[in-house]
Amino acid sequence: MPLTPTPADSASAAESSPPQRPGLDQMVDHDAEPQLQRHLTNRHVQLIAIGGAIGTGLFMGSGKTISLAGPGVFLVYAVIGAILFLVMRALGEVLLSNLSYKSFADVAHDLIGPWAGFFVGWTYYVCWLVTAVAEVIVITGYVRYWWPHLPLWITPVVTVVLLFGLNLATVKAFGEIEFWFSIIKIVAIMALVVVGIFMVLRGFTAPNGAHAQFSNIWSGGFFPKGASGFFGAFQIAIFAFVGTELVGTAAAEAKDPEVTLPRAINAIPLRIVLFYLGALAAIMAVTPWQEINPEESPFVAMFALAGLGVAASLVNFVVLTAAASSANSGVYSTSRMLFGLSWADNAPHVFRRLTARSVPGVSLAVTCAFLLTSIPLLYTSKSIIAAFTTVTTVASVLFILVWCVIVVSYLRFLTLRPELHEASAFRLPGERVAAWLCLAFFAFVIWTLTQAHDTRIAVFASPLWLVVLGVAWLVHSSRLARHQEPQS
Repeated sequence: MPLTPTPADSASAAESSPPQRPGLDQMVDHDAEPQLQRHLTNRHVQLIAIGGAIGTGLFMGSGKTISLAGPGVFLVYAVIGAILFLVMRALGEVLLSNLSYKSFADVAHDLIGPWAGFFVGWTYYVCWLVTAVAEVIVITGYVRYWWPHLPLWITPVVTVVLLFGLNLATVKAFGEIEFWFSIIKIVAIMALVVVGIFMVLRGFTAPNGAHAQFSNIWSGGFFPKGASGFFGAFQIAIFAFVGTELVGTAAAEAKDPEVTLPRAINAIPLRIVLFYLGALAAIMAVTPWQEINPEESPFVAMFALAGLGVAASLVNFVVLTAAASSANSGVYSTSRMLFGLSWADNAPHVFRRLTARSVPGVSLAVTCAFLLTSIPLLYTSKSIIAAFTTVTTVASVLFILVWCVIVVSYLRFLTLRPELHEASAFRLPGERVAAWLCLAFFAFVIWTLTQAHDTRIAVFASPLWLVVLGVAWLVHSSRLARHQEPQS
């Protein structure tokens, strides 16, 4: 998210910034009246990073992933997590090489070209917009766990109003909200793991006769459904990692990015082991993977199957909180990105307006209004999980494109700024080899998305967005050229 820098930022950037591609300095008005503020502390950024790594893709989508891959789901999540860790290391190295960068849109503009900044900025905006719509859909599903006869439109409307109100507060308030949302998710997952271990040690037997035992985890072999099931699991699992890059954008409003960014990124592998693999192991130990319903959240179903109805309601509240956290992050990201696009002259100037609390109010209002498109999706889909799958597939494809641009920008960084790479204290392990490995993996994931009917349509529809962006860029660049002609 390109942000208007503070005077201190501009001074430090002037001392340490490398020569930049013409036009990057004009992306941000250095004399802007209102400015976004650096009020996110280290604890905010750390918990925002954790919140980005624990979302609805894990709580809601892991049921379908487990049903596809069985025990192989552990390898699926581990591989995706490892690749996203490399992507974040690449992003971290580039962002820290030049503190005038405020997001990967700035990075792409400088290292690839203005068109790339336009492309990744608008794509990331749509990514989080679509993701937030998916979260609103999931929130509706969780609410219907308690009130199954509640009209579908009520929950989205109430959710959007609450999100709008929460995000009208200061960025520090956003950091506090995400801090406590993340604490809830962490406590819930740790409790899930502890309860799962306790059930196994006590030899718990569910009402349907299923025994809680560690052997359930590898029952049927590591790849019980063969390569097709294993590869198919990547389709849904990739969405669980959407938001991992949020730590890079949140760092732009952090007080000390040189400290907070490396800490948050380096903690990603530990989070994956504890929160993803640990939670999945607990679920599959208590509930044999063959009995997990792909249409439901396995976190809620685990306690319901054990006959712990009150606990199931509590977990339902926790996963609802996780979805709300992700939707809140989506609204935050999209409003800031639209604000940044406006200052880069890539969006209407009306989106530059900030409230008295330094919040991009117009951008926020437009984003929240778009979230109401979740209502027709709910009414036209066969089920909530069907609507969720369609929307998340589109989001996954677009996020993969953004991640690819980050990696390509890193490769350009190695070519154009070798001296900064050599001086970096926070390098990507494996450098070029690791970067190309990431690109190859993302190509593989796109291929897996074309193998199932419920994701194939969304994949084939996604290139339409690239066509729209291409036409928009041609129109936009020609208009900018006409405006610059009298000045030359």
